[in-house]
Amino acid sequence: MPDLPTHLWYSITSLGGAGLTLPLAIAIALWLAVGYTWRMAAGWLLLLGVAVVLVTGTKLAFLGWGVGVRVWDFTGLSGHAMLSTAVYPVALFLMLLPTRPAVRVIGVVLGLAAGVAVALSRVVLDAHSPSEAITGCLVGALTALVFIRGSWHAAPGRLSAAAVALSLAILTFALHDVRLPTHRWVTHLALKVSGHDRPFVRARWKAGHDSLPAGTPISQTRNGLSPLAPTQA
Repeated sequence: MPDLPTHLWYSITSLGGAGLTLPLAIAIALWLAVGYTWRMAAGWLLLLGVAVVLVTGTKLAFLGWGVGVRVWDFTGLSGHAMLSTAVYPVALFLMLLPTRPAVRVIGVVLGLAAGVAVALSRVVLDAHSPSEAITGCLVGALTALVFIRGSWHAAPGRLSAAAVALSLAILTFALHDVRLPTHRWVTHLALKVSGHDRPFVRARWKAGHDSLPAGTPISQTRNGLSPLAPTQA
């Protein structure tokens, strides 16, 4: 791992926060609608929406029911990794769409590199395991590349590259450290849907001590066994 000060890792990880990347994604959609077509804007939002549902679904599955892969230490896709690898390549692609293809390729690669840096920061800061960061990157990169592939030959739009770049840069600086309590929201939803009082916790789940969320009353078990665990033959 690169030997960077902790505060720099936090600055990098903030680039993947939903408080920044989701407004950027909406700004991209607005620029696409204004400068190109509503179909491109809708396609972008649809692809990103599918990726967000995948991330949320894996997190709900673990927090509510303890569904994960212990051998990979996988409890859900990294949202920071997914959002950054999805949004930044598309943002740079949009800025450079009027330019030569080679310049666009460089922009997309730089955007993907930014997403990988965010994913790495999540591992360094112990927010996610490597498997969660890598899979988040893969989903985000696939989202970006599918959109970019479908929009590569878009006719020149009415957008000024400088105006797009300036607006997205201002948004990035303004919202860099804005944080949304997305984990708390997903945890609350997981508890509502699963009916449990406490979410599953990585350390207990990984150790395999039991299959109940931490703090679940023993009275909720049958003969001391989790009702979520399969009955032994």
